Amino acid sequence: MALAHAILATLLDRPCSGYDLRKRFESSVGFFWQASFQQIYRELGKLEEQGWVQGEPIPQQGRPDKKVFAVTAAGKTVLQEWIEQPCEMAPVRDELLVKMFAGFVVPRETLLRELQHHRSQHLERLAIYQQIQANAFPDPTQLAETDLFRYLTLRNGIQFEMGWLAWCDQAIEFIRQNHSLLS
Repeated sequence: MALAHAILATLLDRPCSGYDLRKRFESSVGFFWQASFQQIYRELGKLEEQGWVQGEPIPQQGRPDKKVFAVTAAGKTVLQEWIEQPCEMAPVRDELLVKMFAGFVVPRETLLRELQHHRSQHLERLAIYQQIQANAFPDPTQLAETDLFRYLTLRNGIQFEMGWLAWCDQAIEFIRQNHSLLS
């Protein structure tokens, strides 16, 4: 997936400035597609050159004009065509898993601390996702068409975090049990 598709998907709801897009990106697509502020702004310029978004200058008093971007018909077509193409499963690139793979070269306490650290991070992210679910989707049985797909994306995030938490708990327990067997 290209950053262009993530930006087009984020802009589908409503036009917004680059600054507002950056904030919306962080609280939606940014949970599963990372991009720096500079990358987003640079990509917006490319999308405008290609005619996939249109920027409308908005005058501001005492500040430089801002540009509000909206997806064009051509941009929506590009996004639709991209969605229709099958995608491959994304490769897993996770630093913790590499550390675990070679974990026998450090004391077990080192890995237990790292696992507890990751467990805490996944708990925090799960709480964020659950709060989004409670606020944005209080009744999943009554979803509008656009909300259905966002809800399903959020559910994937919730399941992902729950899977990581279960694995962290299993790994911690297994390391502790096997450590006591070897002592």
